[in-house]
Amino acid sequence: MKAIVDKELCSGCGLCAETCPDVFELTDDNLVKVKATPVPASAEGCTKEAAEGCPSEAIKIE
Repeated sequence: MKAIVDKELCSGCGLCAETCPDVFELTDDNLVKVKATPVPASAEGCTKEAAEGCPSEAIKIE
């Protein structure tokens, strides 16, 4: 599984980093970056939850 963040859509709310800190982190410019590629099997559930909960729909899962 791979998570992708569209930086043009990202609002920087940080909800995904709170939901799944093993995969997402908020950068100094208030955008989210993926820090685990591929997503570890143990974090697949929270990665999907973060993508579904993203208010700007900036996270895609492949």
